[in-house]
Amino acid sequence: MWEKNLIRLLIFAGLILNFACSRKTAEKRSPNIILIMADDLGYNELGSYGQKIIKTPRLDQLAAEGIRFTDFYAGSPVCAPSRCVLLTGKHTGHAYVRDNYELGGYTDETEGGQLPLSQGTETIGTLLKEKGYVTGIIGKWGLGGPGSTGVPNKQGFDYFYGYLCQKQAHNYYPTHLWENEHWDTLNNTFFMAHQRLEGDPEDPQSYKKYKGQDYALDKMRDKALNFIQEHKDTSFFLYLPVTVPHLAIQVPEDEPSLAEYKQLIPDTPYVGNKGYLPNQFPRAGYASMITRMDREIGKIIDLLKSLHLHENTLVIFTSDNGPTYGGIGGSDTEYFESKKPFTGLKGSVYEGGIRVPMIVWWPRKTTAGSESAHVSAFQDMLPTLLELVGGPIPQNVDGISFLPTLINSEQPEHEYLYWEFPAYGGQQALRKGNWKALRKNLNKDPKAPIELYDLENDVAELHDVADQHPELIKEIENILRTARTPSDTFAFPALDIFEEAFQKGN
Repeated sequence: MWEKNLIRLLIFAGLILNFACSRKTAEKRSPNIILIMADDLGYNELGSYGQKIIKTPRLDQLAAEGIRFTDFYAGSPVCAPSRCVLLTGKHTGHAYVRDNYELGGYTDETEGGQLPLSQGTETIGTLLKEKGYVTGIIGKWGLGGPGSTGVPNKQGFDYFYGYLCQKQAHNYYPTHLWENEHWDTLNNTFFMAHQRLEGDPEDPQSYKKYKGQDYALDKMRDKALNFIQEHKDTSFFLYLPVTVPHLAIQVPEDEPSLAEYKQLIPDTPYVGNKGYLPNQFPRAGYASMITRMDREIGKIIDLLKSLHLHENTLVIFTSDNGPTYGGIGGSDTEYFESKKPFTGLKGSVYEGGIRVPMIVWWPRKTTAGSESAHVSAFQDMLPTLLELVGGPIPQNVDGISFLPTLINSEQPEHEYLYWEFPAYGGQQALRKGNWKALRKNLNKDPKAPIELYDLENDVAELHDVADQHPELIKEIENILRTARTPSDTFAFPALDIFEEAFQKGN
Protein backbone atom coordinates (compact mmCIF):
# COMPACT_ATOMS: atom_id res chain seq x y z
CA MET A 1 0.00 0.00 0.00
CA TRP A 2 2.79 2.39 0.91
CA GLU A 3 4.42 1.82 -2.48
CA LYS A 4 1.23 3.01 -4.25
CA ASN A 5 1.05 6.06 -2.01
CA LEU A 6 4.70 6.83 -2.73
CA ILE A 7 4.10 6.58 -6.47
CA ARG A 8 1.10 8.89 -6.20
CA LEU A 9 3.14 11.34 -4.15
CA LEU A 10 5.95 11.32 -6.69
CA ILE A 11 3.52 11.87 -9.58
CA PHE A 12 1.87 14.75 -7.72
CA ALA A 13 5.26 16.27 -6.90
CA GLY A 14 6.25 15.96 -10.55
CA LEU A 15 3.11 17.76 -11.66
CA ILE A 16 3.75 20.56 -9.17
CA LEU A 17 7.37 20.84 -10.30
CA ASN A 18 6.34 20.89 -13.96
CA PHE A 19 3.77 23.60 -13.28
CA ALA A 20 6.32 25.67 -11.35
CA CYS A 21 8.95 25.28 -14.07
CA SER A 22 6.47 26.18 -16.81
CA ARG A 23 5.34 29.25 -14.90
CA LYS A 24 8.91 30.31 -14.14
CA THR A 25 9.97 29.89 -17.77
CA ALA A 26 6.96 31.90 -19.02
CA GLU A 27 7.64 34.71 -16.55
CA LYS A 28 11.25 35.02 -17.71
CA ARG A 29 10.13 35.91 -21.23
CA SER A 30 8.88 39.27 -22.35
CA PRO A 31 5.11 39.36 -21.78
CA ASN A 32 2.80 38.00 -24.43
CA ILE A 33 0.32 40.53 -25.80
CA ILE A 34 -3.20 39.86 -27.07
CA LEU A 35 -5.02 42.88 -28.48
CA ILE A 36 -8.69 42.18 -29.21
CA MET A 37 -10.68 44.79 -31.10
CA ALA A 38 -14.42 44.52 -31.72
CA ASP A 39 -16.00 46.16 -34.75
CA ASP A 40 -18.65 48.88 -34.22
CA LEU A 41 -19.20 47.86 -30.58
CA GLY A 42 -20.81 50.66 -28.59
CA TYR A 43 -19.52 51.99 -25.27
CA ASN A 44 -22.63 50.67 -23.52
CA GLU A 45 -22.77 47.22 -25.13
CA LEU A 46 -20.84 45.38 -22.41
CA GLY A 47 -22.27 44.54 -19.02
CA SER A 48 -19.29 46.12 -17.30
CA TYR A 49 -20.11 49.41 -19.05
CA GLY A 50 -23.81 49.38 -18.23
CA GLN A 51 -25.52 47.08 -20.78
CA LYS A 52 -28.71 45.54 -19.36
CA ILE A 53 -29.85 43.15 -22.11
CA ILE A 54 -26.81 41.71 -23.90
CA LYS A 55 -24.86 39.25 -21.74
CA THR A 56 -21.04 39.47 -21.73
CA PRO A 57 -19.96 37.49 -18.64
CA ARG A 58 -16.40 36.71 -19.71
CA LEU A 59 -15.50 40.29 -20.61
CA ASP A 60 -17.21 41.49 -17.45
CA GLN A 61 -15.02 39.07 -15.51
CA LEU A 62 -11.91 40.49 -17.20
CA ALA A 63 -13.03 43.96 -16.15
CA ALA A 64 -13.58 42.75 -12.57
CA GLU A 65 -10.08 41.27 -12.55
CA GLY A 66 -8.39 44.08 -14.47
CA ILE A 67 -8.75 47.77 -15.33
CA ARG A 68 -11.74 49.39 -17.00
CA PHE A 69 -10.94 52.62 -18.84
CA THR A 70 -13.77 55.18 -18.90
CA ASP A 71 -12.22 57.87 -21.15
CA PHE A 72 -10.64 55.88 -23.96
CA TYR A 73 -11.07 56.82 -27.62
CA ALA A 74 -10.87 55.15 -31.01
CA GLY A 75 -8.59 56.57 -33.66
CA SER A 76 -11.46 57.54 -35.95
CA PRO A 77 -15.25 57.15 -36.18
CA VAL A 78 -14.90 54.54 -38.97
CA CYS A 79 -12.97 51.34 -39.61
CA ALA A 80 -9.84 51.76 -41.76
CA PRO A 81 -8.46 55.04 -40.38
CA SER A 82 -9.06 53.86 -36.82
CA ARG A 83 -7.00 50.73 -37.53
CA CYS A 84 -4.26 52.82 -39.10
CA VAL A 85 -4.06 55.03 -36.01
CA LEU A 86 -3.93 51.95 -33.78
CA LEU A 87 -1.09 50.30 -35.67
CA THR A 88 1.06 53.37 -36.39
CA GLY A 89 0.58 55.56 -33.31
CA LYS A 90 -0.33 58.62 -35.40
CA HIS A 91 -3.63 60.44 -35.02
CA THR A 92 -5.74 61.20 -38.09
CA GLY A 93 -4.10 64.60 -38.58
CA HIS A 94 -0.84 62.77 -39.35
CA ALA A 95 -1.90 59.22 -40.25
CA TYR A 96 -1.54 57.94 -43.80
CA VAL A 97 -5.14 56.59 -43.83
CA ARG A 98 -7.73 59.19 -42.72
CA ASP A 99 -10.95 57.75 -44.12
CA ASN A 100 -12.25 54.54 -45.67
CA TYR A 101 -10.80 54.38 -49.19
CA GLU A 102 -12.37 51.54 -51.14
CA LEU A 103 -10.68 49.75 -54.02
CA GLY A 104 -12.27 47.07 -56.19
CA GLY A 105 -15.74 45.68 -55.61
CA TYR A 106 -17.70 43.17 -53.56
CA THR A 107 -17.34 40.11 -55.79
CA ASP A 108 -14.50 37.62 -55.54
CA GLU A 109 -13.25 38.65 -58.97
CA THR A 110 -13.12 42.34 -58.10
CA GLU A 111 -11.81 42.15 -54.52
CA GLY A 112 -9.40 45.03 -54.07
CA GLY A 113 -9.49 45.89 -50.40
CA GLN A 114 -8.79 49.37 -49.12
CA LEU A 115 -5.97 51.88 -49.58
CA PRO A 116 -2.81 49.94 -48.69
CA LEU A 117 -0.24 51.02 -46.16
CA SER A 118 2.95 51.88 -47.96
CA GLN A 119 6.09 49.79 -47.89
CA GLY A 120 8.31 50.55 -44.92
CA THR A 121 5.51 51.74 -42.61
CA GLU A 122 6.41 51.33 -38.95
CA THR A 123 3.62 49.41 -37.26
CA ILE A 124 3.17 47.68 -33.94
CA GLY A 125 3.87 44.49 -35.89
CA THR A 126 7.20 45.59 -37.37
CA LEU A 127 8.41 47.10 -34.10
CA LEU A 128 7.53 44.08 -31.97
CA LYS A 129 9.16 41.76 -34.52
CA GLU A 130 12.35 43.76 -34.03
CA LYS A 131 12.06 42.96 -30.33
CA GLY A 132 11.93 39.24 -31.06
CA TYR A 133 8.17 38.72 -30.96
CA VAL A 134 6.25 36.28 -33.12
CA THR A 135 3.42 38.39 -34.53
CA GLY A 136 0.00 37.36 -35.78
CA ILE A 137 -3.26 38.96 -36.85
CA ILE A 138 -6.52 37.06 -37.11
CA GLY A 139 -9.64 38.96 -38.11
CA LYS A 140 -10.38 41.95 -40.35
CA TRP A 141 -7.46 43.89 -41.82
CA GLY A 142 -8.74 46.74 -44.05
CA LEU A 143 -5.35 48.35 -44.78
CA GLY A 144 -4.43 46.76 -48.08
CA GLY A 145 -5.95 44.21 -50.45
CA PRO A 146 -4.53 41.13 -52.17
CA GLY A 147 -1.10 41.62 -53.71
CA SER A 148 -0.64 45.13 -52.31
CA THR A 149 2.10 46.62 -50.14
CA GLY A 150 -0.40 46.78 -47.30
CA VAL A 151 -1.07 43.09 -46.66
CA PRO A 152 -0.29 42.06 -43.06
CA ASN A 153 2.70 39.89 -44.01
CA LYS A 154 4.36 43.01 -45.44
CA GLN A 155 3.46 45.12 -42.41
CA GLY A 156 5.20 43.20 -39.66
CA PHE A 157 2.99 40.17 -39.14
CA ASP A 158 4.37 36.65 -39.39
CA TYR A 159 0.91 35.16 -39.70
CA PHE A 160 -2.46 36.37 -40.97
CA TYR A 161 -5.84 34.72 -41.23
CA GLY A 162 -9.08 36.49 -41.99
CA TYR A 163 -10.58 39.17 -44.22
CA LEU A 164 -8.25 41.41 -46.20
CA CYS A 165 -11.11 43.52 -47.53
CA GLN A 166 -13.67 45.27 -45.33
CA LYS A 167 -16.37 44.83 -47.96
CA GLN A 168 -15.95 41.04 -47.86
CA ALA A 169 -16.34 41.24 -44.08
CA HIS A 170 -19.97 42.36 -44.50
CA ASN A 171 -20.80 38.65 -44.73
CA TYR A 172 -20.00 36.16 -41.94
CA TYR A 173 -20.39 33.31 -44.43
CA PRO A 174 -17.89 34.41 -47.11
CA THR A 175 -16.69 32.24 -49.98
CA HIS A 176 -13.14 32.57 -48.70
CA LEU A 177 -10.77 34.00 -46.16
CA TRP A 178 -7.06 34.64 -46.56
CA GLU A 179 -4.27 32.71 -44.84
CA ASN A 180 -1.21 34.87 -45.23
CA GLU A 181 -1.43 35.70 -48.94
CA HIS A 182 -3.20 32.49 -49.90
CA TRP A 183 -6.91 32.10 -50.66
CA ASP A 184 -8.68 29.72 -48.25
CA THR A 185 -11.91 28.47 -49.84
CA LEU A 186 -14.88 28.06 -47.48
CA ASN A 187 -18.01 25.96 -47.93
CA ASN A 188 -20.30 28.92 -48.58
CA THR A 189 -22.22 30.39 -51.51
CA PHE A 190 -21.51 33.94 -52.63
CA PHE A 191 -24.12 36.58 -51.86
CA MET A 192 -23.86 40.30 -52.37
CA ALA A 193 -23.48 41.93 -48.98
CA HIS A 194 -26.55 44.10 -49.64
CA GLN A 195 -29.65 42.20 -50.75
CA ARG A 196 -33.39 42.32 -50.06
CA LEU A 197 -35.28 39.27 -48.87
CA GLU A 198 -36.80 37.00 -51.50
CA GLY A 199 -39.79 35.26 -49.94
CA ASP A 200 -42.18 35.54 -47.00
CA PRO A 201 -40.68 37.59 -44.11
CA GLU A 202 -42.49 35.35 -41.60
CA ASP A 203 -41.19 32.09 -43.10
CA PRO A 204 -37.85 30.90 -41.61
CA GLN A 205 -37.06 29.14 -44.88
CA SER A 206 -36.80 32.52 -46.63
CA TYR A 207 -33.65 33.35 -44.64
CA LYS A 208 -31.77 30.06 -44.91
CA LYS A 209 -30.34 30.85 -48.35
CA TYR A 210 -28.27 33.68 -46.84
CA LYS A 211 -26.36 31.33 -44.56
CA GLY A 212 -23.59 28.88 -45.30
CA GLN A 213 -21.68 26.05 -43.65
CA ASP A 214 -18.46 27.75 -42.56
CA TYR A 215 -18.96 30.61 -40.10
CA ALA A 216 -15.95 32.89 -40.43
CA LEU A 217 -15.66 33.63 -36.73
CA ASP A 218 -15.42 29.93 -35.90
CA LYS A 219 -12.60 29.53 -38.38
CA MET A 220 -10.79 32.52 -36.95
CA ARG A 221 -11.31 31.36 -33.36
CA ASP A 222 -9.64 28.04 -34.16
CA LYS A 223 -6.72 29.80 -35.82
CA ALA A 224 -6.29 32.06 -32.78
CA LEU A 225 -6.24 29.14 -30.36
CA ASN A 226 -3.77 27.31 -32.61
CA PHE A 227 -1.51 30.38 -32.79
CA ILE A 228 -1.30 30.58 -29.01
CA GLN A 229 -0.68 26.84 -28.70
CA GLU A 230 2.02 26.86 -31.37
CA HIS A 231 3.88 29.82 -29.88
CA LYS A 232 3.45 29.11 -26.19
CA ASP A 233 7.20 28.78 -25.75
CA THR A 234 8.08 32.19 -27.16
CA SER A 235 6.89 35.77 -26.73
CA PHE A 236 4.01 36.51 -29.09
CA PHE A 237 1.81 39.41 -30.14
CA LEU A 238 -1.64 38.38 -31.32
CA TYR A 239 -3.88 41.08 -32.80
CA LEU A 240 -7.52 39.98 -33.02
CA PRO A 241 -9.67 42.55 -34.88
CA VAL A 242 -12.88 40.51 -34.82
CA THR A 243 -15.81 41.59 -36.99
CA VAL A 244 -18.52 41.50 -34.30
CA PRO A 245 -20.96 43.22 -34.14
CA HIS A 246 -20.45 44.89 -37.54
CA LEU A 247 -23.32 44.16 -39.91
CA ALA A 248 -24.65 41.95 -41.42
CA ILE A 249 -26.47 40.37 -38.47
CA GLN A 250 -25.58 36.69 -38.77
CA VAL A 251 -25.09 34.00 -36.15
CA PRO A 252 -25.37 30.20 -36.43
CA GLU A 253 -28.80 28.78 -35.63
CA ASP A 254 -27.31 26.43 -33.04
CA GLU A 255 -25.91 29.33 -31.00
CA PRO A 256 -27.47 28.77 -27.52
CA SER A 257 -27.86 32.47 -26.72
CA LEU A 258 -29.90 33.02 -29.90
CA ALA A 259 -32.78 30.93 -28.60
CA GLU A 260 -32.61 32.72 -25.24
CA TYR A 261 -32.70 36.17 -26.82
CA LYS A 262 -35.59 35.19 -29.11
CA GLN A 263 -37.61 34.48 -25.99
CA LEU A 264 -36.48 37.63 -24.20
CA ILE A 265 -36.46 40.30 -26.93
CA PRO A 266 -39.44 41.50 -29.02
CA ASP A 267 -38.42 41.46 -32.67
CA THR A 268 -39.55 42.34 -36.19
CA PRO A 269 -38.05 40.67 -39.30
CA TYR A 270 -35.51 42.72 -41.22
CA VAL A 271 -35.96 42.26 -44.98
CA GLY A 272 -32.81 44.00 -46.23
CA ASN A 273 -34.42 47.32 -47.14
CA LYS A 274 -31.67 49.36 -45.42
CA GLY A 275 -28.58 47.54 -46.60
CA TYR A 276 -26.88 44.26 -45.63
CA LEU A 277 -28.47 40.83 -45.55
CA PRO A 278 -31.94 39.99 -44.17
CA ASN A 279 -32.47 38.49 -40.73
CA GLN A 280 -35.72 37.23 -39.21
CA PHE A 281 -34.70 38.14 -35.64
CA PRO A 282 -32.35 41.11 -35.95
CA ARG A 283 -32.33 42.24 -32.32
CA ALA A 284 -31.85 38.72 -30.99
CA GLY A 285 -29.24 38.03 -33.65
CA TYR A 286 -27.30 41.17 -32.83
CA ALA A 287 -27.26 40.43 -29.11
CA SER A 288 -26.31 36.82 -29.77
CA MET A 289 -23.36 37.81 -31.94
CA ILE A 290 -21.90 39.81 -29.05
CA THR A 291 -22.56 37.07 -26.50
CA ARG A 292 -20.94 34.49 -28.78
CA MET A 293 -17.89 36.75 -29.22
CA ASP A 294 -17.71 37.05 -25.44
CA ARG A 295 -17.71 33.27 -25.05
CA GLU A 296 -14.98 32.83 -27.65
CA ILE A 297 -12.80 35.37 -25.84
CA GLY A 298 -13.36 33.29 -22.73
CA LYS A 299 -11.92 30.27 -24.56
CA ILE A 300 -8.75 32.25 -25.25
CA ILE A 301 -8.43 33.14 -21.57
CA ASP A 302 -9.04 29.52 -20.58
CA LEU A 303 -6.29 28.37 -22.95
CA LEU A 304 -3.84 30.89 -21.51
CA LYS A 305 -4.56 29.55 -18.05
CA SER A 306 -4.22 25.91 -19.09
CA LEU A 307 -0.82 26.70 -20.62
CA HIS A 308 0.23 28.70 -17.53
CA LEU A 309 0.66 31.79 -19.68
CA HIS A 310 -2.01 34.03 -18.17
CA GLU A 311 0.21 35.72 -15.60
CA ASN A 312 2.66 36.73 -18.30
CA THR A 313 0.12 37.84 -20.89
CA LEU A 314 -1.32 41.32 -21.29
CA VAL A 315 -4.84 41.17 -22.76
CA ILE A 316 -6.50 44.33 -24.09
CA PHE A 317 -10.07 44.55 -25.36
CA THR A 318 -11.55 47.57 -27.16
CA SER A 319 -13.64 48.62 -30.20
CA ASP A 320 -12.67 50.38 -33.43
CA ASN A 321 -15.41 53.05 -33.19
CA GLY A 322 -18.92 53.62 -31.89
CA PRO A 323 -22.07 51.66 -32.77
CA THR A 324 -23.63 51.74 -36.20
CA TYR A 325 -26.48 54.01 -37.24
CA GLY A 326 -29.90 52.88 -36.00
CA GLY A 327 -31.98 50.94 -38.51
CA ILE A 328 -29.15 50.20 -40.93
CA GLY A 329 -28.94 46.47 -41.61
CA GLY A 330 -31.58 45.76 -38.99
CA SER A 331 -29.54 47.24 -36.14
CA ASP A 332 -31.34 48.89 -33.22
CA THR A 333 -28.93 50.96 -31.16
CA GLU A 334 -31.78 52.76 -29.44
CA TYR A 335 -33.26 49.53 -28.10
CA PHE A 336 -29.94 48.40 -26.65
CA GLU A 337 -28.96 51.96 -25.61
CA SER A 338 -25.66 51.19 -27.36
CA LYS A 339 -24.22 54.71 -27.18
CA LYS A 340 -25.49 55.62 -23.71
CA PRO A 341 -24.78 58.17 -22.25
CA PHE A 342 -23.39 59.90 -25.33
CA THR A 343 -24.52 61.74 -28.44
CA GLY A 344 -23.46 60.46 -31.86
CA LEU A 345 -22.89 57.12 -33.58
CA LYS A 346 -20.35 55.63 -35.96
CA GLY A 347 -19.18 58.29 -38.41
CA SER A 348 -19.53 61.10 -35.87
CA VAL A 349 -16.84 62.83 -33.80
CA TYR A 350 -19.31 63.34 -30.97
CA GLU A 351 -18.49 61.07 -28.04
CA GLY A 352 -20.79 58.27 -29.17
CA GLY A 353 -18.82 57.85 -32.39
CA ILE A 354 -15.33 57.76 -30.91
CA ARG A 355 -15.40 56.99 -27.17
CA VAL A 356 -15.12 53.21 -26.78
CA PRO A 357 -14.72 50.64 -24.03
CA MET A 358 -11.25 49.39 -23.11
CA ILE A 359 -10.53 46.61 -20.65
CA VAL A 360 -6.97 45.66 -19.72
CA TRP A 361 -6.37 42.30 -18.03
CA TRP A 362 -2.89 41.54 -16.72
CA PRO A 363 -3.00 39.24 -13.68
CA ARG A 364 -0.73 40.14 -10.75
CA LYS A 365 0.39 43.31 -12.54
CA THR A 366 -2.73 45.49 -12.53
CA THR A 367 -5.08 46.28 -9.66
CA ALA A 368 -8.10 44.01 -9.97
CA GLY A 369 -11.43 45.75 -10.33
CA SER A 370 -9.91 49.18 -10.84
CA GLU A 371 -11.15 51.99 -13.05
CA SER A 372 -9.17 54.68 -14.83
CA ALA A 373 -10.36 58.03 -16.20
CA HIS A 374 -7.00 58.59 -17.90
CA VAL A 375 -7.76 60.26 -21.26
CA SER A 376 -6.15 58.11 -23.93
CA ALA A 377 -6.71 56.89 -27.47
CA PHE A 378 -5.65 54.42 -30.16
CA GLN A 379 -2.45 56.33 -30.92
CA ASP A 380 -1.31 55.44 -27.39
CA MET A 381 -1.34 51.70 -28.07
CA LEU A 382 1.95 51.62 -29.97
CA PRO A 383 4.02 53.53 -27.38
CA THR A 384 2.39 51.52 -24.58
CA LEU A 385 3.35 48.18 -26.07
CA LEU A 386 6.82 49.40 -27.00
CA GLU A 387 7.44 50.64 -23.46
CA LEU A 388 6.17 47.31 -22.16
CA VAL A 389 8.82 45.39 -24.10
CA GLY A 390 11.67 47.85 -23.56
CA GLY A 391 11.28 50.30 -26.45
CA PRO A 392 12.54 52.36 -28.11
CA ILE A 393 9.43 54.35 -28.99
CA PRO A 394 9.56 56.12 -32.39
CA GLN A 395 9.84 59.89 -32.10
CA ASN A 396 7.26 60.67 -34.79
CA VAL A 397 4.21 59.18 -33.06
CA ASP A 398 1.40 61.15 -31.43
CA GLY A 399 0.72 58.69 -28.65
CA ILE A 400 1.73 58.57 -25.00
CA SER A 401 2.21 55.25 -23.24
CA PHE A 402 -0.48 54.39 -20.71
CA LEU A 403 1.69 51.65 -19.17
CA PRO A 404 2.16 53.76 -16.01
CA THR A 405 -1.60 53.61 -15.44
CA LEU A 406 -1.50 49.81 -15.63
CA ILE A 407 1.22 49.54 -12.98
CA ASN A 408 0.08 52.40 -10.71
CA SER A 409 2.94 54.69 -11.65
CA GLU A 410 2.94 58.40 -12.48
CA GLN A 411 1.08 58.85 -15.75
CA PRO A 412 1.98 61.60 -18.27
CA GLU A 413 -1.09 63.26 -19.77
CA HIS A 414 -1.94 64.43 -23.28
CA GLU A 415 -2.07 68.15 -23.88
CA TYR A 416 -4.93 67.26 -26.23
CA LEU A 417 -6.36 64.51 -28.42
CA TYR A 418 -7.11 65.37 -32.06
CA TRP A 419 -9.32 63.87 -34.78
CA GLU A 420 -10.12 64.88 -38.32
CA PHE A 421 -12.51 63.09 -40.63
CA PRO A 422 -13.11 64.35 -44.17
CA ALA A 423 -16.26 62.22 -44.66
CA TYR A 424 -19.78 62.49 -43.25
CA GLY A 425 -19.82 66.20 -44.05
CA GLY A 426 -16.25 66.90 -42.89
CA GLN A 427 -15.44 67.01 -39.18
CA GLN A 428 -12.74 67.99 -36.69
CA ALA A 429 -12.59 67.31 -32.97
CA LEU A 430 -10.37 67.99 -30.01
CA ARG A 431 -10.34 66.90 -26.39
CA LYS A 432 -8.31 69.04 -24.03
CA GLY A 433 -8.73 68.12 -20.38
CA ASN A 434 -12.47 67.99 -19.79
CA TRP A 435 -13.15 70.29 -22.76
CA LYS A 436 -14.42 68.80 -26.00
CA ALA A 437 -14.44 70.94 -29.14
CA LEU A 438 -15.65 69.98 -32.59
CA ARG A 439 -16.53 71.40 -35.98
CA LYS A 440 -18.89 69.67 -38.42
CA ASN A 441 -20.33 70.12 -41.92
CA LEU A 442 -17.01 71.62 -42.95
CA ASN A 443 -17.33 70.53 -46.54
CA LYS A 444 -20.33 72.83 -46.95
CA ASP A 445 -19.17 75.54 -44.56
CA PRO A 446 -15.36 75.79 -44.22
CA LYS A 447 -15.85 78.46 -41.58
CA ALA A 448 -18.24 76.37 -39.50
CA PRO A 449 -18.24 77.47 -35.86
CA ILE A 450 -16.51 75.56 -33.10
CA GLU A 451 -18.82 73.81 -30.67
CA LEU A 452 -17.53 73.51 -27.10
CA TYR A 453 -18.70 71.13 -24.39
CA ASP A 454 -17.74 70.65 -20.76
CA LEU A 455 -17.57 66.85 -20.51
CA GLU A 456 -17.32 66.94 -16.74
CA ASN A 457 -20.82 68.37 -16.51
CA ASP A 458 -22.22 67.57 -19.96
CA VAL A 459 -20.91 64.24 -21.18
CA ALA A 460 -23.84 63.99 -23.62
CA GLU A 461 -22.64 67.16 -25.41
CA LEU A 462 -26.05 68.81 -25.25
CA HIS A 463 -25.04 72.34 -24.22
CA ASP A 464 -22.66 74.28 -26.47
CA VAL A 465 -20.81 76.80 -24.27
CA ALA A 466 -18.46 78.21 -26.91
CA ASP A 467 -19.79 81.76 -26.56
CA GLN A 468 -18.95 81.70 -22.84
CA HIS A 469 -15.24 80.97 -23.37
CA PRO A 470 -13.84 83.22 -26.14
CA GLU A 471 -10.21 82.92 -25.01
CA LEU A 472 -10.39 79.13 -24.92
CA ILE A 473 -11.94 79.10 -28.39
CA LYS A 474 -8.98 81.12 -29.71
CA GLU A 475 -6.59 78.59 -28.21
CA ILE A 476 -8.56 75.72 -29.69
CA GLU A 477 -8.64 77.38 -33.11
CA ASN A 478 -4.87 77.47 -33.09
CA ILE A 479 -4.61 73.78 -32.14
CA LEU A 480 -7.08 72.79 -34.86
CA ARG A 481 -4.83 74.55 -37.37
CA THR A 482 -1.48 73.26 -36.16
CA ALA A 483 -2.27 69.72 -34.98
CA ARG A 484 -2.29 68.37 -38.53
CA THR A 485 -0.40 68.12 -41.78
CA PRO A 486 -2.17 68.17 -45.19
CA SER A 487 -2.74 64.90 -47.03
CA ASP A 488 -2.70 64.60 -50.80
CA THR A 489 -4.64 61.33 -50.65
CA PHE A 490 -7.27 62.53 -48.19
CA ALA A 491 -7.71 66.12 -49.25
CA PHE A 492 -9.63 68.24 -46.77
CA PRO A 493 -10.10 71.55 -48.63
CA ALA A 494 -12.20 73.00 -45.83
CA LEU A 495 -9.24 72.92 -43.46
CA ASP A 496 -7.04 74.64 -46.03
CA ILE A 497 -9.66 77.36 -46.37
CA PHE A 498 -9.78 77.61 -42.59
CA GLU A 499 -6.03 78.15 -42.56
CA GLU A 500 -6.20 80.77 -45.32
CA ALA A 501 -8.91 82.63 -43.45
CA PHE A 502 -6.80 82.59 -40.32
CA GLN A 503 -3.75 83.93 -42.15
CA LYS A 504 -5.79 86.77 -43.67
CA GLY A 505 -7.17 87.60 -40.26
CA ASN A 506 -3.67 87.95 -38.91
